[in-house]
Amino acid sequence: MREFRIDIPQADLDELTERLARVRWTDELPDAGTDYGVSLQYLRSLVHRWRDGYDWRAWEARLNEYPQFTTEIDGQNIHFAHVRSARADATPLLLLHDWPGSFMQFVEVIEPLSRDFHVVVTSTPGVGFSGPLSGPGWNTGRIAGAFTELMARLGYDRYGVQGGGGGAWIAAEMSRQAPDHVVGVHLNGLVTFPSDDPADFAGLTEGEQERLARLQNFRDDMMGFNVIQSTRPQTLAYGLHDSPVGQLAWIVEKFKEWTDTAADLPEDAVGRDHLLTDVSVYWFTGTAGSSANLYYEMAHDPGAWAPKKRGTVPVAVAVALSTDVAVRRFAERDLDVTRWTEFERGGNFLSLEQPGLFVEDVREFFHPLG
Repeated sequence: MREFRIDIPQADLDELTERLARVRWTDELPDAGTDYGVSLQYLRSLVHRWRDGYDWRAWEARLNEYPQFTTEIDGQNIHFAHVRSARADATPLLLLHDWPGSFMQFVEVIEPLSRDFHVVVTSTPGVGFSGPLSGPGWNTGRIAGAFTELMARLGYDRYGVQGGGGGAWIAAEMSRQAPDHVVGVHLNGLVTFPSDDPADFAGLTEGEQERLARLQNFRDDMMGFNVIQSTRPQTLAYGLHDSPVGQLAWIVEKFKEWTDTAADLPEDAVGRDHLLTDVSVYWFTGTAGSSANLYYEMAHDPGAWAPKKRGTVPVAVAVALSTDVAVRRFAERDLDVTRWTEFERGGNFLSLEQPGLFVEDVREFFHPLG
């Protein structure tokens, strides 16, 4: 394992500023709002902030407050932060981010969690400082195996795992691969699917029906990014890798659609500079393409949708009522759900949107398991 510090060359910062100063703006349909995508007016305001008001060096210093390392597992570079608790008997806890998030999405919860846990925060292979991908085949199962190996290398035999969105898929898979080592799994942004059995739809509550309708709307109207990244990620990569504004718009759209619906703008949910820091991580590491490749790998993985044995490790599910699609009976069909918490506020990026509630729920779930 090698110590790691984020140190983006000044030339890269200067190049970003220069690119942002000469954007070739497209036009926009009158009164389009966000129906066609990210609005021109809002994107202009973000670019202005990124170019003239945002301080990457300050955020770089903040992220570097946490001890960071890299190691090679299965031929792939893996970046992670490792913050040990002052409590010798603390339970190790692995935190897994979603796309288009990065390890920085846990920046507000690392310190409070470290009072009770030895915290390990990974960058998913192909994302941020774990990128680029070393080769094809990095599907959910392989990533889960790499993270299981990482925890073993750190000397942790029993540990908890927390994951949101795509990180939730990896966390659940880790519990299946290593049930003797994973003491519990805490999930948010979980996606559940009904089976072909009509009985799945009998007796659903009004809230559960709303979540199913939300899932259907996602499949009908919000899957464009997924289709492109699952089929032609390399073609997409050229545009995102060459244009910081393109990369910004690609990520901002997801933060708009996946954060608390009570927020008019994604920055109202997660903070403008948190958002720009996440985008900056993707930009400076040049991992737009390799992060998109992960969707390709999952879509072309024969085992991704194959039936799996029901998990035996205790699972907690945190549900953001305004955005999530998880239905409890579907989750319980696949996982040993022992805790189910519903939050009135928050969205997919819960650790940024509601860090206090996130930390409290994680603590309460893992406390009796430690």
